[in-house]
Amino acid sequence: MVRGRTAVWAAALGLVAGLPGVAYADGAAPAPGPLPTYRAADGAQAVEGKPSTADAPLIEAGNVYRDTLGPGERIYRLVLDKDGSDVYVSAAVRPAAGAKVSGGDGIDVEIMTTAGRSCPDSGGRANFGYDAYPIAAAGVRRGSEDEDCAAAGVYYAKVTRTSAKGYDQSPWPLEIKVQREPGRGPGAPTTAPGAWPSGAPALPGTEAVPRDGGTGFNDARALGAGVWRDEMRPGQTRFYRVPLDWGQQLGLGAELAAAKMTKTYGSASGGLTVSLYSPYRGLISDKDVSYDGKQAGITLEKTPPVTYENRFANDRTVQPVSLAGWYYVAVTMGAKVADFTEDAVPVPLTLRLDVAGTPVKGPAYQGSPAAGGFGVGDEDRAAAREGLTAPEAAEAAERHSTMRIVAGAGFGAGTVLLLVLGGWTLLGRRGRGPTAA
Repeated sequence: MVRGRTAVWAAALGLVAGLPGVAYADGAAPAPGPLPTYRAADGAQAVEGKPSTADAPLIEAGNVYRDTLGPGERIYRLVLDKDGSDVYVSAAVRPAAGAKVSGGDGIDVEIMTTAGRSCPDSGGRANFGYDAYPIAAAGVRRGSEDEDCAAAGVYYAKVTRTSAKGYDQSPWPLEIKVQREPGRGPGAPTTAPGAWPSGAPALPGTEAVPRDGGTGFNDARALGAGVWRDEMRPGQTRFYRVPLDWGQQLGLGAELAAAKMTKTYGSASGGLTVSLYSPYRGLISDKDVSYDGKQAGITLEKTPPVTYENRFANDRTVQPVSLAGWYYVAVTMGAKVADFTEDAVPVPLTLRLDVAGTPVKGPAYQGSPAAGGFGVGDEDRAAAREGLTAPEAAEAAERHSTMRIVAGAGFGAGTVLLLVLGGWTLLGRRGRGPTAA
């Protein structure tokens, strides 16, 4: 009994020791634990990209692949139909914690023909800031708009990692995702839209609701319009996802509150970074600001309304906003913030989101865009209301489906039982004959 009480008290003291503002016997806080690692996609297939097209492995729409990527090129093979569909190939890299990178380091993705020509406007790029954190870029093959790449046949996706001399050269985990958007029906638009309402968003000022972010694209926390509260440690990146339907715009602001300082003064360039990605993980925009342990914030300009025509725009921040679906927000706290703050005490993070515009009818596709991971349905809006990650939403859907089956089976079994009992009663009455008066 004494041992049990001792264990309980030890556990309670351990919990208390982790709380901010608690005094420690030796005057020092415990060493912080490791940061959560990036959650890879469930069921990702192993693949090994090649430095040339000669032996490039096949990758297919609807699948996610895992590889490693050092500085240089890796090439993958695609076999595409002439059905007017667009195919997106994204590459997300995950540097090791503390990896040394320069501002020019990053990744490129482009789609090429067998003749070695890049498909028009197919390339996408993402660069690091002052820190190494997960980033993604995407390339696209336009099946109906790009004459050079409209034919059916073999294409290649080339993923390139650039790394300056003297910076980290080790291979990093690489996640490749291939998504297909069905072709459009007759009369599809082929020109960029006109002017749209731009500028700084009007962000909400309501009370914040707790929502902890995910480690990457695969477990990003769902958010809707509103004010959301999380917390971060130096070197950490939090991921969130927001459903945007056709005709809607996203306004976004992120704030870091004051930290517990260990030095009189300190400052980290790029101490707060915010990145916004499309439903196919193409970078839309990113912005960073220095952080000195005091209040800091970033506000991104409103996205254009989600329209099919945006893909024809010349502006690289407009092109990716051309699909309804989940848009991803990544927030990073610079690792160098640990040089002058208490790493064991997380810093409050506030996200302010504004989703403007009434959803409008989407374009007429030749198939379902949901098969490629695009579009916004009732289940997506429910996930945003409840703050579910994709794995949690899948589990909830599975439980709901199971309950429906069980309920249906129960109803069916009950009906059969009533019929059987009724039959027995009828037979019993027949067996007894008429009742005496």
